[in-house]
Parts: sequence; C-alpha cells; structure tokens
Amino acid sequence: MATDTTGLRRSLVLPDPADPRLTRAVSGLDHEGRTVETRVIHERPLTLFLNGQEIVTMMTIGDHPDYLAVGYLLNQNMLRPDDRITGIDYDEDLETVVVRTERATDYEEKLKKKMRTSGCAQGTVFGDLMEKFEDVRLPPDAVLRTSWLYALTKAINTCPSLYLEAGAIHGCALCEGPDVLLYMEDVGRHNAVDKIAGYMFRHGLAAADKIFYTTGRLTSEMVIKTVQMGIPILVSRSGFTAWGVELAQQAGLTLIGRARGRRFLALAGTGRIVFDADLSAVGEEEGRSARKGSRRDADAVDAA
Repeated sequence: MATDTTGLRRSLVLPDPADPRLTRAVSGLDHEGRTVETRVIHERPLTLFLNGQEIVTMMTIGDHPDYLAVGYLLNQNMLRPDDRITGIDYDEDLETVVVRTERATDYEEKLKKKMRTSGCAQGTVFGDLMEKFEDVRLPPDAVLRTSWLYALTKAINTCPSLYLEAGAIHGCALCEGPDVLLYMEDVGRHNAVDKIAGYMFRHGLAAADKIFYTTGRLTSEMVIKTVQMGIPILVSRSGFTAWGVELAQQAGLTLIGRARGRRFLALAGTGRIVFDADLSAVGEEEGRSARKGSRRDADAVDAA
C-alpha cells in the first residue's frame, strides 16, 4: 500500500467534507452585524438493533453507519471478537441500522439494569465498559518513535476534514508507524472511536502494532475503549483526566497528550517511546482553523 508525501496512505478512509448530507448552510450575523453564511454539521439520530432487539439511539453525522454500529456493539461487549456477522441492514429513511449475527443474542436484562443505574453519558448508556478491561494484555514490545509522532500529527492536521468545513466535530485516526491508515469524524468522540473499531473488526486489522489518535480529551472512556481494542498507544492533541491516566498506567497503555507541534506530554507507558527525532527540524503547529481562513468556529479541539 503506497504512501504519499504527507504521510497519508493513498487508500486512506477519510471524511468527505463535500458530502451534502453531512453539513448544511445556515445564514446569520457576525460580531460586526454583517450577514454571513456558514456551514454547520448535520446531526441525526441512528437507532441500532442487534438481531431483533433495539439497543440504543445515537446522534451521529450519518456516515459509515455500518462501522459505527459494529464498533459500538464491540466496545459495549455485546459483540464478541469471534462473532460472525451475517448481515448489516441500514435504512436511511427510517434512520435505523440492524446488525445480525450467527450467535443468538439477548441483552434485555442487561439493558434494563443499565437504564436503572447508569449516569447515561452518551455512548456508554448500556455497556459495561470495564467488563473485560482487566483481562486485556497490551503488547509490551510495541514502539512509538518520536519521528513517527511528529509525522502523524502533521499528516492528521492536513487531512480533509469536516472540522475545517464546519467545526463542532471530533476526529480519530488509526495509524501504523508514521502512516495514517484511517480517519473518522463525528459529533461525539465515542462515535469516531466506534467507527474505527467497527472498521478494524470488519476488515480484520491487527491492533498490536497500531497507534490511536484522537482530537478529544484523554478520558477514562477513551482509555478503556483503546485498551479493549488492543491498541497499545493512545495520542491526543488535548489533555488528560486523572482517571484516564490511572487506567492507562494500570493497563500498560502508552498515553500521550498535548501533542502539538514539537511538544507532547507522556503520562503512562513511557518505556515504549524512542526519542529519535531531531527537534530542530520539527516546526511549531499551525492551527487547523487558521488554515481555513474565514472559518471562525474553533470549538472542536478541546470540546467534550
């Protein structure tokens, strides 16, 4: 698989900012009272069924509903790694996606229990995220070279992006060495993570040599999902939560935040880092919103 000069694989799966289903034009006034037109993200519901059972309704931008559905079920431990999917049916008009498996499933009691007890953070309403966390063993021989890290952050910063088109969006990327393999965006970081998990499952991608990148904060949910996917390295341009750091240290996950320009901060799994980059050759990062020029909505980088 070839790589171009920006570090992006030519067969990379990317968001399509030109897709008319994902954004729409809205008129308003700017700070000087001038009439302006801007693009805003089109958010829509997607109801997920597993076999004949309704699982959850998610708010999403609507691209890659099959990967989102499968990834959600995997990260909520409703699909097993050895499950065989016999069909995925998406109905855009009904805003539903149905995942069918060879194994019979029945999560009625589990769903009832979660609806009674959960704090209902979106994306974690029903699933027991900690269910298999302590059983995962991340590969200790995985490596992150700082030259790769700088190449990845530069490549991701130049990806075609709905963030540049309309803001109000989170992005996640699956990387291998200095190359970006896959980039997904959505209104919630959990959706972007789940799309990547679903893609990896459906295409049989190994996790042991991969690096996961997110624009969002390094929270407990981000750490748990990355560990459950078996990915040993998690990188963000944003900051940390204390529980996210604690869980990363517990799991042996390499956790790197505030990765912008030549700067980063590693708070867990530092033994995997190889400092091979020439910092004098690494430039400071130009903000993504600055490259867009007229776009003033820079709310995605550190949003929830």
